[in-house]
Amino acid sequence: MNAPWFSKYPKGIPHEIGPYDYDSLIELFEVAVKKFPHRIAFDNFGKQITFSEVDEQATAFAAYLQNELKLKKGDRIAIQMPNLIQFPVAFMGAIKAGLVAVNTNPLYTSPEMEHQFNDAGVSAVVIVSNFAHNLEPILTKIPAKHIIVTDMGDMIGGIKGALLNFIVKYVKRMVPKFHIPNAISFKDALRKGSTMKYQRPKIDIEDLAVLQYTGGTTGVSKGAQLSHRNIIAHNMMITHWFKPLMTEGQQDIIITALPLYHIFALTVNGLLMYTQGVKSILITNPRDMPGFVKELKKHRFSIITGVNTLFNGLMNNHDFKDCDFSALKGTIAGAMAVQEVVANKWEEITGNPLVEGYGLSETSPVLSCNPLDGSHKRGTIGIPMPSTELAIFDDDGKQLAQGEVGEICARGPQVMRGYWNKDNEGVFFPDNWFRTGDIGLMDEDGFFKIVDRKKDMIKVSGFNVYPNEVENIISKHPKVLEVAAIGLPDERSGEVVKAFIVKRDQSLTEEELRAYCHEYLTNYKIPRHFEFREELPKTNVGKILRRALKEEEAAKAA
Repeated sequence: MNAPWFSKYPKGIPHEIGPYDYDSLIELFEVAVKKFPHRIAFDNFGKQITFSEVDEQATAFAAYLQNELKLKKGDRIAIQMPNLIQFPVAFMGAIKAGLVAVNTNPLYTSPEMEHQFNDAGVSAVVIVSNFAHNLEPILTKIPAKHIIVTDMGDMIGGIKGALLNFIVKYVKRMVPKFHIPNAISFKDALRKGSTMKYQRPKIDIEDLAVLQYTGGTTGVSKGAQLSHRNIIAHNMMITHWFKPLMTEGQQDIIITALPLYHIFALTVNGLLMYTQGVKSILITNPRDMPGFVKELKKHRFSIITGVNTLFNGLMNNHDFKDCDFSALKGTIAGAMAVQEVVANKWEEITGNPLVEGYGLSETSPVLSCNPLDGSHKRGTIGIPMPSTELAIFDDDGKQLAQGEVGEICARGPQVMRGYWNKDNEGVFFPDNWFRTGDIGLMDEDGFFKIVDRKKDMIKVSGFNVYPNEVENIISKHPKVLEVAAIGLPDERSGEVVKAFIVKRDQSLTEEELRAYCHEYLTNYKIPRHFEFREELPKTNVGKILRRALKEEEAAKAA
């Protein structure tokens, strides 16, 4: 591997990872609990649970799955809930039982759930009661024979947990009525499992551990097959990368607002921080910004991860500036492009730079990240992880020179084996180069830049227009809160740009915005159409759904 970025690795970061630290994710869990048995692993709704308690509950759940439900190694189990203590318990329990975890967005509609559960061939589903009404209509259409239901306060326990469940169900009415015959209580599963014998399964490092379904932002979601080896290799890479943020001898605190069913939060906030003995503050509903900020004020947190829209939303809350940032050492963003105006404002308020990384569900996810030792480069996605190669290719599979724009492709031990039950033709170029579908380049310093999603590129009179560029310019207007740009069909130019705007200041007009764009964008990049909205469609992670906007426009034109 002869690449110019090698000289840019921070001091102490190896170019290659060595022999694997663990023989399976089960051993990863076991080592962590032996090192940090009495430390707090997770904090949610004020309930704190230690590493040893997490392990005890996960082992009980694993024993229940093995003995009561008779699930076997390799069976798939769907886990569908927001950030609750139940999630790590269910996930670790499933892995300890030798099962394959199928992480599922709790906001999925019934058809989306039906597709994923049938595609994965799940034998069981663990679901929070708030969303069980969506599962009820498809019970006879999916292969799962076992449905385990949990209420939000189940792991809180005592009067506080009972009160939380009462408020959620009867005061806020967040649990629509449902009827699932023979549904299993998560609390009962843990209680029964605690009396059963757990049998540690024999796991090969190449065995499948997770079916991570893509977000579906560009079409029907597909299951990325991630093995124990993929996730362990990824953990080793980012362990080296995060060393500048770890304080030896004392417990760091990370804010986990991204949902754990998302691969970034699962492997970074979840698994990496678990192996390092970090306390994770689980934010169940980050869209409740006042509640989120109120929770932030309770902790001297040292690390926070998120996406551009999350950080933007926090900073637009009046009370956010009053949080205690004195312990903050690392702010890491991923999943979507970070806008310059957001990065600048974040550093101004917190005194900590917003550092960008890059990855996909298919790559466990991190492929590259800016160094966390202060040598980051704004506007880039950083340099490749150890043992990871990134390169730029054209559509014919020819590798391009440094500085040229093309599709970012990747090789490394964290890259999936392929999509579950799918024809993987075209997913890889020869020599195992995974095609990310993102357009980018490697700059003169060996740092990589994302230009845009290949599928989102707009062709105006033969010229390429990248929505990210248009959005980045418009987002700098002081009266703009959020923006999304898409291409619309046009008889004369093939396509034209349309921008959807959420106002920060209600006095903003289309004429004012158009004049602003004329100042900073060449003519063919300027949106032909503007539409003001109260909000933009987003995934539960906060990524803006351009696809949904395109579908709306197509329906109008039909």
